[in-house]
Amino acid sequence: MIRGLHAKLSAAQNNKTLVRIERSLERGCVDGYVVGIARSWFALLIVGDGIRLDGYQIFRLRDVLTIESPAPHATFQEVVLRKRKLRIIKPRKLDLSSTTAVLNSACAKYSLITIHREITDCEVCHIGRVAKFNRTTVTLKEVTPDGTWAADLSNFRLSEITRVDFGGPYEEALMMVVGTTKIV
Repeated sequence: MIRGLHAKLSAAQNNKTLVRIERSLERGCVDGYVVGIARSWFALLIVGDGIRLDGYQIFRLRDVLTIESPAPHATFQEVVLRKRKLRIIKPRKLDLSSTTAVLNSACAKYSLITIHREITDCEVCHIGRVAKFNRTTVTLKEVTPDGTWAADLSNFRLSEITRVDFGGPYEEALMMVVGTTKIV
């Protein structure tokens, strides 16, 4: 199954085809352009409901239920993106070879990242800056929904991470506020 998904994602990336992904860990689906693939992870540049580019999401291949390529209504969405002069941009030096590599390479370019642990808690995501790693955990300095730095550091098991987001409008909005404040 993974091999077939990998082949479909590779073809979509090579052809710059808008795809729709459905995963086992969340309801609904997501549309986007494949901007990277590795053995266990792949990256999408998300096309949001407003037909705008909404940042990047990194997913585990094993959580994918279906892939539609092209996505439904892809032609319409692509026309809108062209008229808005929005282009597919692959994040530079994005390393998808391991969870640690995903986090490191995302943090190298983006100040805030979002970590999802959907099997552990599907209702919560954690947004912040990576403070440190070890073999099994990542430590984040989180940002609260009010745009302030959390008082304490948070530790998360790398094995529990199911998705990583960065470069989206919510992370950008939080960074606009916390970027002006000192990390405590």
